Amino acid sequence: MNDQVIHAAARYKAGMGENGATADAILVQSFVLDGPAARGGDTPRVAIKDSIDIAGLPTRGGSRLFADAPPARDHADVVRALLDAGCRIVGKANMHELAYGVTGINGWTGTPLNPRWPDRIPGGSSSGSAAAVAAGLCDFALGTDTGGSIRVPAACCGVYGLKPSFGRISRRGVMPAESSLDCVGPFARDLATIERAMAMLDPGFAVDALDAPPRLGWVAVDADAEVKRAVDGRLAASGCAIVPVALPGMAAAFDAGLTIIAAETFAAYGMFADADGLGADIRERLRAAGRITPDQLGAAGQVRAAFAAEVDAVLAQVDALVLPTMPGFPPTLAEATDPRAAIGGLTGFVRPFNLSGHPALTMPVMAANGLPAGIQLVGRRGGDAALCAAARWLEIPGGEEDE
Repeated sequence: MNDQVIHAAARYKAGMGENGATADAILVQSFVLDGPAARGGDTPRVAIKDSIDIAGLPTRGGSRLFADAPPARDHADVVRALLDAGCRIVGKANMHELAYGVTGINGWTGTPLNPRWPDRIPGGSSSGSAAAVAAGLCDFALGTDTGGSIRVPAACCGVYGLKPSFGRISRRGVMPAESSLDCVGPFARDLATIERAMAMLDPGFAVDALDAPPRLGWVAVDADAEVKRAVDGRLAASGCAIVPVALPGMAAAFDAGLTIIAAETFAAYGMFADADGLGADIRERLRAAGRITPDQLGAAGQVRAAFAAEVDAVLAQVDALVLPTMPGFPPTLAEATDPRAAIGGLTGFVRPFNLSGHPALTMPVMAANGLPAGIQLVGRRGGDAALCAAARWLEIPGGEEDE
């Protein structure tokens, strides 16, 4: 372990107060860790979600349960890849406790400020990663997405977020160690940086291009009228061919995804369900997760296979699927008091694609009322670069979507 990592670890431990947060709670600790190929001003600055190991630093997962966790012995594979590519890691990003919530509200570490809409939730569970990008604290950030935990906070904070194809990016050194849904992926303020990050994380990722506007399959969903208008306006201006498609299995896939994440989270953390210091929302969800039966889990597995095939069949006819990222706008902090209601209200359109394993990207769009919405594009499994190429047709150069 080099001296720089040891020094960063000491500062990290010293900086953890009662709420474990900086003033705005975006980063649980700031430090600088250079990769071997780092070069001056062109060196990307990266924040890392606190469920991803950095050697010499504890991985706390946003939970008081791990307040005294020992330092990680090794870098997670994704951290090593970024350092080898010359990145500068500038801090560990805050998160919803145990990555088991979608609001980003955290009573121990503090709730990360949503930089542009400070009265509204930052989204979760990768709350700090999205907020760090939106605040300009880094060029891109890493988060994890088991049921929307990259795409929801990206949409809430008005940035881009990519959930890669399941299994494409290594999860070695990521908590929990076992998951059949979770993906590590990047946040950024523009699509080119998302692609740059993916090329660092996966040597097999090569930037793709489409010479003609893509054919997009519009998935009809029940969303807020203002959200629909914002998405429709961007689609109309893109020149893309938009065709209606149906995914009748989405509702069942949402429920199945909840069942599987509950069972797998209980397997990882169920022993802490009655522990002191656990957040009330996480305690309630863990206790409910412990009641999942083998029959329920088996039925969810059948839904997984059927929905994945359904999405594959539709994607054989179009270049990508398109739909809003969330049914509505990010709730205010005062409104986000019922975690169970938030799950359905925020993840209904994103969670099904964790179940199916397809890559999914959210890009920001502003509604007429000045609130953030998101456009979600879903691509073929393994077609992450092609998905980004399709999304480029919807991107406004210079980031005017954030004006």
